Amino acid sequence: MTAATTAVAVDGLSPADAALVQAAWAARAGAQCAYSGFAVGAALRTAAGTVHTGANVENASYTLGCCAERVAIFHALTHGARRFTHVVVATDTARGTAPCGACRQILVEFAPDAAVWLVTARGVVERTTVRELLPRAFDADALDR
Repeated sequence: MTAATTAVAVDGLSPADAALVQAAWAARAGAQCAYSGFAVGAALRTAAGTVHTGANVENASYTLGCCAERVAIFHALTHGARRFTHVVVATDTARGTAPCGACRQILVEFAPDAAVWLVTARGVVERTTVRELLPRAFDADALDR
């Protein structure tokens, strides 16, 4: 199953922010979610303004799938991106869907100061941060080297 692109109202957002939200929706259209039917799109913006996207990819061996947030950040990192300012997660749900624990761990490692926007097809935009999603995170400082 793949998801259709959904436009969401972006009233009150700057053109750059509206484009970031729309990029997450466009990425969601590429989700491969034949097993759960739960399509997710993600878009990351770097401090330089570059946008990287990803969608969830499922596999019959369920644990081998990958969430949209990790697909997006792995793509960004392998293409040289650093210093992320925003993460948008787009789902067709009544309320925003926060990143799973594994995604939160990856985000705190590579985008600890990023704003996180959870957007829905109904126009709901919940705003938080990576640090708020994962307080007292296990990060490089926890290794006590």
